[in-house]
Amino acid sequence: MKDDPRIRGAAHDSLAHDSAIKHVTGRAEYTDDLTEPVDCLHAYIGGAGIAHGRITELDLSAVRAAPGVVAVLGADDIPGRNDISPTGRMDEPIFTSDLVEFHGQPVFAVIATSRDLARRACGLAKLSYSSMPHATDVDSAEAGGYPDVTPPLTLQRGDDIAQVLDGAPNRIKGRLRVGGQDHMYLEGQIAMAIPGEDDEVTLFASTQHPSEAQHMVAHALSVPANAVVVNVRRMGGGFGGKETQMNLFCVIAALAAKKLGRAVKLRPDRDQDMEITGKRHDFRIDYDLGFDDTGQILAVDGLFVARCGWSSDLSGPVTDRALFHADNAYFYPAARLRSRPIKTNTVSNTAFRGFGGPQGVIAAERMIEEIAYALGRDPLEIRKANFYREGHDITPYHQRVEDNILLRLINELEVSSEYQARRKQVLAFNAQGGVIRKGIALTPVKFGISFTATWYNQAGALVHIYNDGSIHLNHGGTEMGQGLYTKVAQVVADAFQVDVDRIKITKTTTEKVPNTSATAASSGSDLNGMAALDACNQIKARLTEFAARQWQTAPDTIRFLPGHVAIGQKILPFEDFIHAAYMARVQLSAAGFYKTPEIHWDRAAGKGQPFYYFAYGAAVSEVSIDTLSGETRVDRADVLHDVGRSLNPALDLGQVEGAFVQGMGWLTSEELVWDDQGRLRTHAPSTYKIPLASDCPRIFNVRLADWSENVKPTIKRSKAVGEPPFMLPISVLEAISMAVASVADYRICPRLDAPATPERVLMAVERLRGAE
Repeated sequence: MKDDPRIRGAAHDSLAHDSAIKHVTGRAEYTDDLTEPVDCLHAYIGGAGIAHGRITELDLSAVRAAPGVVAVLGADDIPGRNDISPTGRMDEPIFTSDLVEFHGQPVFAVIATSRDLARRACGLAKLSYSSMPHATDVDSAEAGGYPDVTPPLTLQRGDDIAQVLDGAPNRIKGRLRVGGQDHMYLEGQIAMAIPGEDDEVTLFASTQHPSEAQHMVAHALSVPANAVVVNVRRMGGGFGGKETQMNLFCVIAALAAKKLGRAVKLRPDRDQDMEITGKRHDFRIDYDLGFDDTGQILAVDGLFVARCGWSSDLSGPVTDRALFHADNAYFYPAARLRSRPIKTNTVSNTAFRGFGGPQGVIAAERMIEEIAYALGRDPLEIRKANFYREGHDITPYHQRVEDNILLRLINELEVSSEYQARRKQVLAFNAQGGVIRKGIALTPVKFGISFTATWYNQAGALVHIYNDGSIHLNHGGTEMGQGLYTKVAQVVADAFQVDVDRIKITKTTTEKVPNTSATAASSGSDLNGMAALDACNQIKARLTEFAARQWQTAPDTIRFLPGHVAIGQKILPFEDFIHAAYMARVQLSAAGFYKTPEIHWDRAAGKGQPFYYFAYGAAVSEVSIDTLSGETRVDRADVLHDVGRSLNPALDLGQVEGAFVQGMGWLTSEELVWDDQGRLRTHAPSTYKIPLASDCPRIFNVRLADWSENVKPTIKRSKAVGEPPFMLPISVLEAISMAVASVADYRICPRLDAPATPERVLMAVERLRGAE
């Protein structure tokens, strides 16, 4: 045996991302880097020039005559179903030929010998319209009588809400507007389709949901799903923006490829990508809050109205999850939470990291803030007074909170961050007056883990051991930079007690693992890790049976050791043992499967257990604001986050840090603006401000709660990490709010809307000064 008793890359090790070196050296291959087949064509989408109306004339003769143009596709060129709605509501046509419902809606696609020629040809189209009134926000949509894109949800528990609110010693009504967010992935949307023989087509795409892209292409081509193969090795970011939005690009590329018998690549430029793909849902939240003189919440009545865009997409489950998280970490004795997913003449909003959860959490924190300012108390005191605890542990959707570690987490962070001492320093600083004001806040996160669409909580994996001892791993999860491939490889390495270098991680493809769920809902490691472990255990069981028979020993004497297998007193190198098993005709391949247990959800009743467990976290943020310009700066952030027993602490720390900064962008700088013609004006990095390295907290302390271990039997007792930390920077917004409140001696809740841009901060400062 080797001297080192440990394998390299076991579960719980801080192993580098499998593609880290390739990422930083430019050797990682994305879809656009793949070698194009001979005579590959390029597509570009031609969109409508109005926000709402009907097409009265469509003249594409100049487009067809343009240099390099090979074909022009429209609705009449689709042999199958002209729809890509992920929920099957048939409300999202690939191309429209009549009704236009948002500016830029796809009308046709040009296929040419180069992307530039296809793009230029699109500009030659002549379209005439009969315009109709349009609505680009929830207020104008309500005024115009617009419908909901999907049935709303109501969660209710406790006593009669109106009666409790009427009898509450204190009552506050308020409104909070929460902005949307563009995904701004580094790699834009892209798909390349290669026609095969008969009805077959193969796609290479940047998608989080290969199986859904497969099904959409099959429906559009009117072929069975087994004729379509979708491959994805890696994405340059996704964040939910490639869960359903990629369907359009895959379908158009496949339609063109099959029609012309040549490979077709479709890659929109950044402007078009942002103009025609969905964003995070922005919300208007109205709350009616009753509480007693100690700050204890008695009742909450909330209405969550979301700008959903022109079609349903995933707006139903997104708005549902917003309600699921409208309690965040707090017990509401009586609650009524309602959603309104309203239609607008904008892009169809979609999944984004947190999937509606952040919009619910921010509402809960606003209500805590309201109570604190009304009673003249530290918001942290109000938070602690309302935490879920024994006897007060039933959510508005009637699930019991069984694994609550939040108080320990908060108390630990409160001490390690020196919150109390620093808050006194902030108060003393602000008491001196001056242009610069400071704020500090500590906010918690409780985030439910599982797809709320129960059937998505399943995964498959395929593990092969070749007769030289090398291992091939494939599963249904996709890699978008988060390190899923690395984590699942560590699970396999740990199972067989081999170095992770022995494992070949292969691209996600629908021809190996079928019927996969999207890599979303923070479930990638939970689902695919367990499926891979199941495959490993099947193979290990066969190997154990073989060894016991071959060497005439009891099965319990057979152990997998680092790089070796012990059979009683006999120890063989792993590769020798595997070769022996192969010679004995032992099956060295297995398909693993996993489905999340215990979860169930009755949407009509608003009751169930939609989440397998909860992940927790907390952050303390300290900020400075300039009261003359409204500019803000995050001076320090301290984070303590719960990932259970981490599969890979290095990757998980990176996820927490990245989520925090991305969440800061959502809450402070990233603003989506549509003009009065319904055109998105923030459609490029020049007009849409994502956080830069210089926007990171000046002091950034991030720790994992290394004492935590999932009480549920998840993969190696770990917890999900993708989405929960995104809500940690709500502490930044709360700290900005405190700094603004200082100009009126903390007597008035500033009621900052998000994002808290310099303009909004400045207006809030002036409003509070005027109220003194």
